[in-house]
Amino acid sequence: MSCTSEFSRSKEYQSFRSSVPLKKIVVDTNGTKGWKIYDSGPKTIKSPLICLPPVSGTADIFFKQILSLGAKGYRVISAEPPVYWSIDEWCEGFRKLMDYMELDRVHLFGASLGGFLAQKYAEVNAHCPRVVSLILCNTFTDTSVFSYNDSAAIFWILPSLVLKKMLMGNFSTDRVDAEMIDAIDFMVERLESLTQPELASRLTMNCVSSYIQPHKMGNLPVTIIDVFDEYALSNVVREEMYKCYPNAKLAHLKSGGNFPYLSRSAEVNLHLQIHLRQFEDTEFAASIKFESLNDQV
Repeated sequence: MSCTSEFSRSKEYQSFRSSVPLKKIVVDTNGTKGWKIYDSGPKTIKSPLICLPPVSGTADIFFKQILSLGAKGYRVISAEPPVYWSIDEWCEGFRKLMDYMELDRVHLFGASLGGFLAQKYAEVNAHCPRVVSLILCNTFTDTSVFSYNDSAAIFWILPSLVLKKMLMGNFSTDRVDAEMIDAIDFMVERLESLTQPELASRLTMNCVSSYIQPHKMGNLPVTIIDVFDEYALSNVVREEMYKCYPNAKLAHLKSGGNFPYLSRSAEVNLHLQIHLRQFEDTEFAASIKFESLNDQV
């Protein structure tokens, strides 16, 4: 991947790449399904925060969360899936990943498709809960909001160029500031690095008919992170999210576009900490207190 974006060249990103190794964890028997993982923070924590990317994202798009929260004692994992063609297949693969990493219960932070899949995983496993809480960023509860429902069945044969063009509409640079432009440039690089099967499979899951049934999840703690400027999803989608989770905490950002975890990382990181704070001193804490670390030294 040619690194021409400001973020790719930044000292912060270089520090991340040199300090947090990229791992590939194979979860299937024939060795073809390898999750790409960045795992930062104390491995003694068994209820970490797992970040799930949007269609165009790779595991490194959450580098600002990993660095910032990791420095505060949190265990943060960013997980990029292999090629899965259905939501059920993805959920089964993610369960195998959690089993492999010996994680009983986790907090999920998902953006766009990642947020939808986080909700689906929580719903599918509601009978035997594996998800402690959800943080949902610029995401949705029903794939019917996308105009490609009818053509989802043929994504697998479309050329990369066509698939990328479908996504490039989300990378508009109208009425955005420098941080948002940097975030868009970085995400375009990530999009360019994805193979045709990776893109086609993610778009298929994003657009094939499916919806969330939040009543099946019980009283799962949820925080919804939203931006108030323009982004890929409409206000109708946003309002539907609020209706599905009437007890959710709302974290509103004045601006940030499609990728606030990059363009407004300080604000997003603060909301992540506020969300996770309610689990401190419980068995589901996502961080280790530095006082206890010092006591052990």
